[in-house]
Amino acid sequence: MKHLIAAAILLLSTMVSFAASNEPVQVLLKTSMGDIQLALDPQKSPTTVANFIQLLKNKHYDGLIFHRVIQGFMIQAGGFNEYMSPREPNSKPIKNESYNGLKNHRGTVAMARTSDPNSARAQFFINLDDNWNLDKTPQNPGYAVFGKVTKGMEVVDKIARVPVGKSGPHDDVPRQPVRIIEATLLDTQ
Repeated sequence: MKHLIAAAILLLSTMVSFAASNEPVQVLLKTSMGDIQLALDPQKSPTTVANFIQLLKNKHYDGLIFHRVIQGFMIQAGGFNEYMSPREPNSKPIKNESYNGLKNHRGTVAMARTSDPNSARAQFFINLDDNWNLDKTPQNPGYAVFGKVTKGMEVVDKIARVPVGKSGPHDDVPRQPVRIIEATLLDTQ
């Protein structure tokens, strides 16, 4: 319980500091196939961005893989290591911010979740196409976009072309792991 309270306090303080800024938060994903730079939008997705930043600070993403790759759709990471062992964050699920007006267009970054709209924790995906079916509608809670790729879309496309197969109960897993070596905040000052 103490860990959850501490995590909630850290998340809240991170939200306050980044929401106060209108500037995008720059993130670098160093992968085994090249670098991908992201710009996160704390103004439109304050809770999601604060959660992602806290996970970066906790080194949650370091050593994980892109565990789900579907050509023409998306690449997903944030939940499994190269042995397909799950890594869960020490935090509660966050509120789905799919109402923020950001769309699941090619190159955008969104939170993965279960069928519960408010179940996102750490897994994220990068859209390979304009995925209108993932946007919020009156009938669909949607998937929260919270940033976009600003550099390295060619790396994203290269990851999208890797051979995939089945690994245990999981489909669309790259046959050779594509690792996130390190995920860090970039100092933009």
